[in-house]
Amino acid sequence: MIETIAEHNIDEVLPLVRQYLEFYKVADICDERNKSFFSQFGPASEFGCQFAYRLDGRIVGFATVYFSFATSLAAKVGVLNDLYTIPDMRGKGIGKNLIRHSHDYAIAKGAKRLQWLTAQDNHQAQAVYDALETKKSSWYFYAFNG
Repeated sequence: MIETIAEHNIDEVLPLVRQYLEFYKVADICDERNKSFFSQFGPASEFGCQFAYRLDGRIVGFATVYFSFATSLAAKVGVLNDLYTIPDMRGKGIGKNLIRHSHDYAIAKGAKRLQWLTAQDNHQAQAVYDALETKKSSWYFYAFNG
C-alpha cells in the first residue's frame, strides 16, 4: 500500500532515508535535518510530495517527487529525486509501483512528465527503469558547488 508521508508517519521513513543516503555514500547524514527537510513536502505542498510503500505494517520503500520546469517543454515537470526499497524487498515490484504512483501524482499536479537520474553503476535500479515505458537519456549531470 502506498501512502503519503506527513507528520504522522515521517519518523517511520527516516531510517530508510538514512539507508538511501548511506547507499549513495553521503558523508554528513543528520536525521533531524532530514526530518526538517522532508517535512516541507506533502499533499498540500507546491514543492512536491514524499510517498512510502507499506507492507505488513512496515515501510519498506519510499519515493520523493519535487517540481521543476523544463524549457524544452515550456512546462512544469516532476522530478523523482529519491527512490529506495530496502534490500530484502527488492524485486517485488515496489519500486515500479512507487514510480507509477509518483508519475500519476506529478501529472495530476500539472506536470508534463516525471524524470529522474541514477548513478551509472546502479544497474539494479536501471533494470527496473528499463522495464517501464521510459526513455533513457544520454545527458551528463553537472554540479557546481562553488
